[in-house]
Amino acid sequence: MSLFVIADLHLCFSDPSKTMSVFAGWENYQERIEKHWLELIKDGDTVVLPGDISWGMSLAQALPDFQFIDRLPGRKIIIKGNHDYWWTTRRKMEDFLAAGGCTSIHILHNDHYAYGKYGICGTRGWVNMPGETQDEKVLRREVQRLETSIQSALKADLEPIVFMHYPPIFATNFNYDILEILYRYKIKHCYYGHIHGKSAHELCVTNTYDDVDFHLIAADYLKFVPELVIKGDL
Repeated sequence: MSLFVIADLHLCFSDPSKTMSVFAGWENYQERIEKHWLELIKDGDTVVLPGDISWGMSLAQALPDFQFIDRLPGRKIIIKGNHDYWWTTRRKMEDFLAAGGCTSIHILHNDHYAYGKYGICGTRGWVNMPGETQDEKVLRREVQRLETSIQSALKADLEPIVFMHYPPIFATNFNYDILEILYRYKIKHCYYGHIHGKSAHELCVTNTYDDVDFHLIAADYLKFVPELVIKGDL
């Protein structure tokens, strides 16, 4: 019953024209994801997928990608990314996944999922990237969602582990609102994706910063191998 994570699958089974294979390092990425997943992950394991899961523009377009994920071993917990245009209300997504037979996929939104003594927490986050426009209203909402998620785990006497799509820190850019939540609740580990390409990866924080261990888990950074978060039978 191990815990794994990998972000930014960017699946495109319903529309191959959107394949990421045209980018360096992404060749045959969907096949590589499946291969490494099957080598590492068993039915009793949990895998967190923090955003940019499918290029589908609607739930119907994303269904082949959901079905691909559902066929793979393990419980999957998904978080919204900036390219998940199919994301809608929780009720609509849960009903759609159930109707499509995707019973192993669960939505993380304003809550947590238990994993042993830990609480799997998180939200999409918001931008702190050069050249990208900040939206104060969206940022406040994401901060509240992160805090609500962490609080729900603490109320269940679980230690929160945070998973996000956007990085709280990138290069010299700091998302202080998100960081304040991490510091206030003494979060030990924060996993994030979104950042692609070797030159951008080199600007990421992938070590301990102000007592928080930051982990970049974008699929191309991981070479499409899910990262082990916790190993063991819990």
